[in-house]
Amino acid sequence: MRISAITARPVTLDVNPDIFIQSSLGKHRKSPYVLVILETHGGVTGFGEATVMPRWSGETQHSAVAAIEEILAPPLTGLDVCDINEALAIMDREIHANEFTKAAVEMAMWDAWGKSLNTPVWKLLGGQRRDLSIPLKISIGAFPPAEAARRVMVAKDRGFKACKVKVGLDVRGDLERVAAVRDAVGPDFPVGVDANGGWSESQAVQAIPGLERLRVNMIEQPLARWDFRGSARLRNLTPIPVMIDEGIFTVHQAMEAIRAGACDIISIYPGKNGGIRKSVQIAEMAHAAGIECVIGSNLELDLATSAMLQVAVSIPNLSARVNHDIIGPFYYLERITDPLIRIEDGVAWVPEGPGLGVTLL
Repeated sequence: MRISAITARPVTLDVNPDIFIQSSLGKHRKSPYVLVILETHGGVTGFGEATVMPRWSGETQHSAVAAIEEILAPPLTGLDVCDINEALAIMDREIHANEFTKAAVEMAMWDAWGKSLNTPVWKLLGGQRRDLSIPLKISIGAFPPAEAARRVMVAKDRGFKACKVKVGLDVRGDLERVAAVRDAVGPDFPVGVDANGGWSESQAVQAIPGLERLRVNMIEQPLARWDFRGSARLRNLTPIPVMIDEGIFTVHQAMEAIRAGACDIISIYPGKNGGIRKSVQIAEMAHAAGIECVIGSNLELDLATSAMLQVAVSIPNLSARVNHDIIGPFYYLERITDPLIRIEDGVAWVPEGPGLGVTLL
């Protein structure tokens, strides 16, 4: 079943102002994303989603639309939707980086392929390795301690059973924020921290004793995304697992992080990694090295959230000690697909149905 057309549709949604994200990278109040519509000669349509954010990957809504329609669509038209590896090779040849943009196109291919066979994407990835419900953690922004504590209790009341707290600004204020959250949720509620690369190595070293006292269950991206050696040194200072997120977009970056001994956990998800196939490749590489994977997030809408769930249920090394960030739809009041991704009682459920299991309205 061959591709007949690929088009891009910009879509901008406001984040719920009551729960927007604030971190060392700034505030996430609005999501200017791009949807991909992939049509086939067999009459099956596949959908994808590019959750582009310039501070995160260097991509914008305008650049993604141009790249999809002007650079990627022409050489991909006529390709069979099941030729995922060939499509990835073509996209990597035609344009450097732009991982979220490429992921949206690849996502639409998986969706069309699954629909053509009346089967979900996770079956195409090799089958189910765990329940079709994935435990989540809520992200608490870098707000003053009292506000951070209030927000985590709202999330707890809505069923979340774990959280991570944004840090990476100043160590004293960061620890006060984490302490307020810990006091609010009690000793048995899993609490992690995410610096988004905001600390220097000396700041991270300064923070570690306090994080240990507060019993955090992971430190995500403590240092700049390129500093694998520094991250490896931090691992030698603490039993708290260190996770790399921003530092690992590509398969090659994952290989370098593993070689450097930079992390205990790798954060993966299709948008950041350039597609579902590459997320699975990174997971399998990490598994061979004895490293767990957590599903990260860029506040995806339902399409990309489904893609994350398809990966989560199919990889061998999904972390059981740190919950996952498949929470994007929770942050929006407006929805653009049917059905909606089911998020309740602290878990997200893989949608039923073929392909990604969701359709654009």
